[in-house]
Amino acid sequence: MNIEKQIVVFLIENNRYALNISAVERIIPSVEITKLPEAPKIIDGVIKVGENIIPVANVRRRFHLPEREISLSDKIIIAKTKKRIIGLIAEFVQGVSELDGRKPAPAKDIIPSPKYIAGIVQLDDGLVLIHDLEEFLSNEEEEELNKALNKMKDNQ
Repeated sequence: MNIEKQIVVFLIENNRYALNISAVERIIPSVEITKLPEAPKIIDGVIKVGENIIPVANVRRRFHLPEREISLSDKIIIAKTKKRIIGLIAEFVQGVSELDGRKPAPAKDIIPSPKYIAGIVQLDDGLVLIHDLEEFLSNEEEEELNKALNKMKDNQ
């Protein structure tokens, strides 16, 4: 994953994460999430944005953080990977940060198993873990999600 010059920084459980700005399509207020039977455990369900049905992933679950109910103050980051559009639940979106020539350290140099993290960067107000959104869902999770979405479409 290339880390761009601008990142969108968001908070989950007081930890700061980021996505490359080019991956972020929009940020919306939290909405009701419809459960998706047979979806992988990382997927909370789906939402409808315009004409699109978008799966919503639980970042807390991916990083083994304590579970909590979605709040009206939460945001959903609508982001795109090479394979799909996905929503990520965030407690707070800080906004766009410029890296201003700062070079993120490769995650593998700092943490032992950086599967979902592309890099770590020190901003003026602290460290930020930059997500590798392309790795967020495993191949098995992608397959499970595709089957669940297709089944939902067939039942409509």
